Amino acid sequence: MAYRLSAIGAYRPRIELGNTVQKVELARYLADRTGLNEGSVELVIKELRDAIIFFNRAGRAVKIEGLGTYTPGIDLEGTFDVLYRADTDLKIGLNAHNAFSGTIRLRENIGKSAENLVALWNGAHPDDPVT
Repeated sequence: MAYRLSAIGAYRPRIELGNTVQKVELARYLADRTGLNEGSVELVIKELRDAIIFFNRAGRAVKIEGLGTYTPGIDLEGTFDVLYRADTDLKIGLNAHNAFSGTIRLRENIGKSAENLVALWNGAHPDDPVT
């Protein structure tokens, strides 16, 4: 007997991720668009990181218009973490109609319900159905 979560995981649409953009590439991209040199952009990125750490350590969230909010958090063991909530405009920009140019695996399953995905699993795996 297969698990429902396994069936959904096997058939849900997924973004096929490319290589992660590293700081050097991001700095070059931003330098080309701002007139700043790459070294200055890298310094600003480091300073922004340090500012978020500074204010989060003081128990203050940091909201950066267009990017999101960085909020300090703590777990039951006392380990601190940063909770990130993306800015609404960032999400809207990502979800703009036909703007995504990456590859989506199982694109044909976009809009299908969990029950539809389980049915696909059961059809392909009659010897190991989700019950």
